[in-house]
Amino acid sequence: MPIAAISALFLVWEIACRAFAIPSYIIPAPSAIWTETTALPGNVAWHTMVTTKTVLLGFLVSLLVSLPLAVLLTSSPLVAAAVYPLLVLTQAIPKVALAPILVVVLGTSELPRVVVTFLVAFFPLVLSIASGLVSVPPELIELGRACKANRWTELWRIRLPFAVPFIFSGLKAAIALAVVGAVVAEFVNSDAGLGYLIQTSTAFFKVQLAWGALIILSIMGIVLFQIVVAIERIFFPWSPGIDKQTL
Repeated sequence: MPIAAISALFLVWEIACRAFAIPSYIIPAPSAIWTETTALPGNVAWHTMVTTKTVLLGFLVSLLVSLPLAVLLTSSPLVAAAVYPLLVLTQAIPKVALAPILVVVLGTSELPRVVVTFLVAFFPLVLSIASGLVSVPPELIELGRACKANRWTELWRIRLPFAVPFIFSGLKAAIALAVVGAVVAEFVNSDAGLGYLIQTSTAFFKVQLAWGALIILSIMGIVLFQIVVAIERIFFPWSPGIDKQTL
């Protein structure tokens, strides 16, 4: 059904562009987008790989930072009260405004792009993991303590398994936001990537190629999202969260 719905959307798009003679420099037809994008397959593939690398690096860093940070936040109310305002502060700062400053501080390498991607993606992941860790039924915690479980055993054997649906909810949001963060970073500082391709294409009025890059970004987000869903289905089939998901 999703494939049929998307195909119908492109068909209506194509018919509308032809029926109303919409200029291609405003909204090109899907056939024109396909022709222009496939004319340079190697170039488009290279930009796609660069953006994918930035997305995956930023997503991986957000996961590595979010999990221990969420555990730290849920370990002590005092720590949570001190750290939560700082987390909110990182999200209150517009990333488009922060990106040029990061370029000055960190240089023109890939590092500023990864940092921006991380900052966009990690906040919902932290909140989801923390919510899962504190949502464990009290009777399970009491049972673990009655069996003389220490804090590490309680975390590993009780809290983390119970939080799996919450963790994957955060991962799905984070991977989608990582695509957004990578493109934002490429708009500010990049000499390759789909964001850079969109900028250069529109600067030279190659609107069809810019639309092609935009569609590739959308497909990338969908594919990465479904990979996270598949990982949850394969490695955590007992998770109650997968009952409501469809691949």
